[in-house]
Amino acid sequence: MTIIRLGAVSPLIDGRQSQRAMMVRRGVQILLSDMRHSVLPELTLASGRRVDLISLSPKGEIWIVEIKTSVEDFRVDRKWQEYREFSDRLFFATHRDVPLEIFPEDCGLILSDGYGAHLLRDAPEHRLAASSRKALTLSFARTAAQRLLVAEWATGQSFEDAETTEN
Repeated sequence: MTIIRLGAVSPLIDGRQSQRAMMVRRGVQILLSDMRHSVLPELTLASGRRVDLISLSPKGEIWIVEIKTSVEDFRVDRKWQEYREFSDRLFFATHRDVPLEIFPEDCGLILSDGYGAHLLRDAPEHRLAASSRKALTLSFARTAAQRLLVAEWATGQSFEDAETTEN
């Protein structure tokens, strides 16, 4: 299922995430943006799994960030283990009400408050194969371009309307 839905209040939000998950996501997006990463939420991988956040660093590294908002959320979800084969670095992101010791030491850890985030533990690097990196980077770019197009269409403005608004 795509996260882009024409006619929704915002075509960029699919509504499946809790308010708390969206708060964590926002803080992580701010952190990664400050680090000059390009960030996409909810990208579907070739395996069919959908990651919470994926980013492309200025050096071309691919990071996946799995958001967990409770102990139970972490306990019941084991799909994140598959994400290593699709990233150079794998992180968990959470908020202050979740005990940090539940997260595996071999993953990075980010703490978010919705207004920003702190990288508490860097993730070990496990480099992607060149062919996997190319395929994932292409998927990232195509998805980002498609979402931008749909977001532009969702404004309901013509190019002429947008020009008059800017002037």
